[in-house]
Amino acid sequence: MSLEQLKAFLAKVKGDSHLQEKLKAAKSHDEVVSIAKEHGHEFTTDKISELSEVELDGISGASFVLVVELCGG
Repeated sequence: MSLEQLKAFLAKVKGDSHLQEKLKAAKSHDEVVSIAKEHGHEFTTDKISELSEVELDGISGASFVLVVELCGG
């Protein structure tokens, strides 16, 4: 349940429009974690807030929007 798993999941999301749509429909952090688990990535909701600004700068498109929204930005 690591930060690396979250980063790997975001990399997958970046190239998968179907997965992006599923995440946009998620209504809670727990739903996002559940979707990630379905795709082989395990992390807890607190890992989302551990992403640094530098890491966020490297994420684009839907992944970036998702992370910003989940981090309360």
